[in-house]
Amino acid sequence: MSSSPKHPALRITNEEDVLAQLRGTQDRIADAITAWAGTMGFVYLHALWFAVWIVCNEGVFGKGAIWDPFPFGLLTMIVSLEAIFLSTFVMVSQNRQAARENVRADLDFETNVRSEVWSIHMGRALGIDPVEVERRVQELLAENRARMNGTAQPPKGT
Repeated sequence: MSSSPKHPALRITNEEDVLAQLRGTQDRIADAITAWAGTMGFVYLHALWFAVWIVCNEGVFGKGAIWDPFPFGLLTMIVSLEAIFLSTFVMVSQNRQAARENVRADLDFETNVRSEVWSIHMGRALGIDPVEVERRVQELLAENRARMNGTAQPPKGT
């Protein structure tokens, strides 16, 4: 069988297709804001904005240029509101990242199940004993876990 329009079930779901269906306008906006807030340009712009705000409100350009005298209550409120909104956008983006990871995990699981089923069928067709293969897989997994835990025994004969 080939992957053709007659057999759409043989096509593995594309991660990007699934994610595109989950992504709305609000998600795009949140991602764009989060992406911009995570740049050095954002930092430089804010440093410049704070510097201009403070210089103007310290009276460097005269009393007429002061709109938020020390201790800069308006600036504090604006920065606090910005922090609230930015943290919300970051959380929205993190939630979307978690959803992406869930989609990837589901698709990986589906792919693994497909691979296992195909491998078993091909193995049977070739006369390979699946019980013996599974025993060897378990041995290799145990050896790998032991190496990762630092409890592996050196190979015999060394």
